[in-house]
Amino acid sequence: MGRFVDLDDLVDAGEVAGLLGLAQRNSVTTYMKRYKDFPDPVLEFADGKCRAWLRKDIESWRAGRSGQA
Repeated sequence: MGRFVDLDDLVDAGEVAGLLGLAQRNSVTTYMKRYKDFPDPVLEFADGKCRAWLRKDIESWRAGRSGQA
């Protein structure tokens, strides 16, 4: 059985980019490839064209990077 998540806790690539201070949502894909510890999306379909992450996963990852990203 899959995970239960509150829909209000999900963020798309645009919101992830904003949380990380990135100029473009496409940069999130680059981060996924560049950083092995980047959080996996909790939802992904349409061959990766639609992805969603848990906000807390992104915020935790950002905090753990301490300005390295």
